[in-house]
Amino acid sequence: MAKVPVVAKSVIVPFILITSLFALWGFANDITNPMVSAFKKVLELDNFQASLVQMAFYGGYFTMALPAAIFVNKYSYKKGVLLGLALYAIGALLFYPAAAFEAFGFFLAALYILTFGLAFLETTANPYILSMGDEATATQRLNLAQAFNPMGALGGLIVAQKFILGSLQSDDLNADGTSVFETLDEAAKSVIRTADLQVIRNPYVLLGVVVIGFFILIAMMKMPQNQEQETKVSVIGSIKRLFSSKKFVWGVVAQAFYVGAQIMCWTYLYQYAESIGIDNQSAVTYGISALVIFLSGRWVGTALLKYINSGRLLFYFSIGALICTLTTIFVPGMVGLYALVGISFFMSIMFPTIYGIALEGQGEDAKFGAAFLVMAIVGGALMPTLQGLILDMGGVGYTDIKILGVPEVNFSFILPASCFLIIGYYGVMVYKKNF
Repeated sequence: MAKVPVVAKSVIVPFILITSLFALWGFANDITNPMVSAFKKVLELDNFQASLVQMAFYGGYFTMALPAAIFVNKYSYKKGVLLGLALYAIGALLFYPAAAFEAFGFFLAALYILTFGLAFLETTANPYILSMGDEATATQRLNLAQAFNPMGALGGLIVAQKFILGSLQSDDLNADGTSVFETLDEAAKSVIRTADLQVIRNPYVLLGVVVIGFFILIAMMKMPQNQEQETKVSVIGSIKRLFSSKKFVWGVVAQAFYVGAQIMCWTYLYQYAESIGIDNQSAVTYGISALVIFLSGRWVGTALLKYINSGRLLFYFSIGALICTLTTIFVPGMVGLYALVGISFFMSIMFPTIYGIALEGQGEDAKFGAAFLVMAIVGGALMPTLQGLILDMGGVGYTDIKILGVPEVNFSFILPASCFLIIGYYGVMVYKKNF
């Protein structure tokens, strides 16, 4: 019996092109995570207000995922990709007027529109990759494509560290470690605020130009079509079939909690680091380490899927993530920070594995299934906001009060710990074929 290739030679170029989009939205995700802390300082926000960055970013996914699936159903995967790139570029370029008006709401609107584009790309690119070959190798193929997502994410973090956080004057400290910005009068703050918002603006505007380049390249490229998955289907009928499948429904639930856990661990790593005396720019080094470990885990996980059932592997990785998270909560200091970085290894396979499991066997309904799995990214909007509220319980600092004997920043990671329990449950149920 001939071995089924993960990616056939006939689709290798389109596969590479679509896979490059995974890096492109990874860049947007991870240049944005440190912006929660940056906007907090530049615009003097509290933790809840700053968390609205993630609410706007991931709320865009929820808003646009189902319209994206309807669009793809009517037209094609390729046109869905092109519209996604167009919206992505518009949102990124809107950072220019947002910085000119110095309005936090304008920045939030720009991020919201930017993620309209990302919703189109993820709703389209994930099932498109699944469709580029035999269903037996679909989950492996998606894990392979998703392995390039953290490469883009690494680029986003490096840009955030070198070209944004490293240049923000509002982040400067006195010799005693206190903020210089907080001691200035309003006129001096205004000058710094204008300069810092321009620093935040520039990488996004450049990103918009790069995205336009991808739009042109894909528009000119002949892309493959999977007749089964690009067949026009009834929206209502497709949704009814999807929601009659427990494996799919629980997959959407697990995905929502996974994305919430990922964004909380990657966003509040900076607050955790600051609580033990590490400044924002230096903390990015730990964010980069988390992404390197995440990337390593993705490659390891993709290899292990050849030998271990996907549900069982998901369960094992969930337990590993839970152990690291509990260490982050109850072991303050550098050990807790190292554990927080280590969570990324175990999160690495979760998104594509849940995605692949949930869409397995869905056939022509995959495009709408993909929409609901992308809508589940709303977990990344809601959960960090809840964590921000926990951080505000004792004030705008991160160690104002203690809960269960640990500072509130440590205790706040009880939220991702709960998420990993739910993901582990899904893995067990899939492995035992209870779904």
